Amino acid sequence: MWRLWLIFDPRRTLVALAIFLFVLALLIHFILLSTDRFNWIEGPGADPAVASVTVEQSERLT
Repeated sequence: MWRLWLIFDPRRTLVALAIFLFVLALLIHFILLSTDRFNWIEGPGADPAVASVTVEQSERLT
């Protein structure tokens, strides 16, 4: 096992591993936030903001 660390620089390897794990943690948290069940910011069952537009139609007499 010690020969493996002669091939790879331990500092660069550990920094790369830390960055990878941080990005993976962010990805998992954003995926969970996009679901309805695990969204801890808006709460369970929160309705998404929906803009409703009412279009009135008038009858044209010809």
